[in-house]
Amino acid sequence: MNLYFNHKTPIQNLNENLNNNTFFMKREDLLPVSFGGNKARKATLFFEDLEEKGADCVITYGSSSSNHCRVIANIAASKKLQCYIISPVENNQVTSNSRIIKLLGAQVILCPVSKVSKTIEDVLRDLKKRGHIPYFIQGGGHGDLGTHSYVKVYDEILEYEKENNIFFDYVFHASGTGTTQAGLICGKILNNDYRKIVGISNARKNPYGKNVIVDSVNSYLTSIRAFREINSHVNFSDQYILDGYGSYNNEILKVVKNVLINDGIPLDTTYTGKSFWGMKEYIKENKIKNKRILFIHTGGTPLFFDNLEDLNNE
Repeated sequence: MNLYFNHKTPIQNLNENLNNNTFFMKREDLLPVSFGGNKARKATLFFEDLEEKGADCVITYGSSSSNHCRVIANIAASKKLQCYIISPVENNQVTSNSRIIKLLGAQVILCPVSKVSKTIEDVLRDLKKRGHIPYFIQGGGHGDLGTHSYVKVYDEILEYEKENNIFFDYVFHASGTGTTQAGLICGKILNNDYRKIVGISNARKNPYGKNVIVDSVNSYLTSIRAFREINSHVNFSDQYILDGYGSYNNEILKVVKNVLINDGIPLDTTYTGKSFWGMKEYIKENKIKNKRILFIHTGGTPLFFDNLEDLNNE
């Protein structure tokens, strides 16, 4: 698997026309690694670092729905590296991603969510005792490397705007562990832009969700010695999480179905479909009109197929 691609994902106009806004979507799901997505983009940088450090196995964590874990397991398998995934038993269910992870030969270690940190420490300690050189990746690709990958995506957005003589007033996306949003915010800050970047949370609540993003932005800007005021740039909306991670309603199913029918693009109810619905609700509630709006499709195509029965019944 050639990870070190220089691949710019396309931006396409959508048929959505809420409040006379013009909608576009950046198709990160089309990255050429393991169904693409923001996790694939981040993973390429982590595996570059893994190789530089001479590691011989990889450890990460996430739920059975995790796109991150699927991507890490896939790349590890392609490089003949054993992959260990620490996964909370509370969120354990059979999904398309969990099936793919099993196919790829990753070892999934279940534990209560309260014991995830200790289990990670135990696994790392055991691997080192056995003479291995393990490489740990935080869930969701959290960290400065993950943030950097979306600073680069912000540069892609700027390039598209210049080439097409357009400016996006808003950028929306699903916000989970926070590094995608942190990278976009860092890109905005470093380029002195005034657009609004809105992360639609799929699970986390404020103030924790926002604080994690603020910390990630601070960490990255400090690493490149670019010190800026940050708080005013972080727009993290927790109004649309419903009952938490993985929960969805009939309105989200309608959004997923309509985007597939009208634009031919698969979304899912855990991440992209939920955040697209949240974006529309945010636009209505804040009376946003006559703007150009970019939605970033952060991937998760396998999860689309988990809800086909519900979509057919919608």
